[in-house]
Amino acid sequence: SADLTSDARLVLADLDGCLISEGRPFPDACGFVEACGDRLWIISNNSSHTAEALSAELAAMGLNVAADRILLAGEQTLRHLRAAQPDHRVALYASDCLRTQARAIGLQAEDQHPEIIILCRDPEFAMPQMADVTAHCLRGAKLWVSNTDTAHPGQDGRPVPETGALLAALRAVMGEVAFDCIGKPHTHMANTVLHLTGTAPQDAVFLGDNADTDGAIARAMGMRFVHVVREGAA
Repeated sequence: SADLTSDARLVLADLDGCLISEGRPFPDACGFVEACGDRLWIISNNSSHTAEALSAELAAMGLNVAADRILLAGEQTLRHLRAAQPDHRVALYASDCLRTQARAIGLQAEDQHPEIIILCRDPEFAMPQMADVTAHCLRGAKLWVSNTDTAHPGQDGRPVPETGALLAALRAVMGEVAFDCIGKPHTHMANTVLHLTGTAPQDAVFLGDNADTDGAIARAMGMRFVHVVREGAA
């Protein structure tokens, strides 16, 4: 219900399991998005799309959210590293969409001797890629992971593998491995939105289906949290 957020100046919302699932909107999502209007920002651990691509896909579903109000963990990781370490050589394991985005923003691709490894939700990731990442880590490359979610919920409640599942596989090979991550539950993306909009945490609300990520961000920032529980969810 849009009444849950009517008194909030800013509405931060998760995507998968909250507004959509497996490329389909939940029945109440379109009305909710329309009622929130420009107050709504999407903060998602999605690491396969860019904001532009996702905005177009959402619009086709009847969910009109401008690209500049969508922050995605994969794309934001690329932008963060481009700003913080512009001269570092990067090996990127990600979708074609994100690889194109990395080139567009000027990340220096290097598959042989990278200084940074970025692991996203790569549909092509298999044993050869695992061997490459392992070798890069052993040579001292810094590992970045877009998010640590092992799965996101499908339309029927079944788990859909996520980036964290690839990280778990890497740990099965190497044992504990150090990595950095600005995906949820890190507060980086939420803080970015508050800064861009000039909004105080107490004037915002965070909606999400995962109390361990979305809820943790809200608690850490002093923001109200609305826990979305979908029928059939575990």
